[in-house]
Amino acid sequence: MKKLLLMTTLALSLLLTGCKTYEKPEKVTPVESFKLSEYLGTWYEIVRLEHRFEKGMEAITATYSMREDGGVKVLNKGYKTAEKEWSTAEGKAYFVKDPNVGFLKVSFFGPFYGSYIVMDTDYKTYTMISGPDLSYFWILSRTPTLDKKILNRLLAKAKEAGFDTSALIYPDQSKHVIK
Repeated sequence: MKKLLLMTTLALSLLLTGCKTYEKPEKVTPVESFKLSEYLGTWYEIVRLEHRFEKGMEAITATYSMREDGGVKVLNKGYKTAEKEWSTAEGKAYFVKDPNVGFLKVSFFGPFYGSYIVMDTDYKTYTMISGPDLSYFWILSRTPTLDKKILNRLLAKAKEAGFDTSALIYPDQSKHVIK
């Protein structure tokens, strides 16, 4: 019984310690003087590195709004091409330390949080986001398309930060384009 209690306590403390550590890639710097009120709203995914939670999805959006507890509600929506259906996931985000720095923790699965780092944004046109390591990366836009000059500048910045830009996926946003 004591052994089980010790193992449970050790596992719980490791889990809690792990949940409080938010990593960032070495060459990624969060936006300073971050303005959450200007960041809120809907963003369209322009570029991403593939992950199982977005695999086979197109027309992805992320909508950010305020939560009653002062955090940020995150609503991700995407079209699953194989199933021919829309999928949504709701999460929550909170600033890791300073609300004036674009470094948040986000969760879609209960008590488990991951880093959400705003690397670059102009709030009106684009945002570039990193996760805890170089395998998580997104470029989002306020519209379903992004000007090529802006995209190329952001891609160069991503490559300089160490992201594998040759592995990027450019999801089809045509379901959002008004015809």
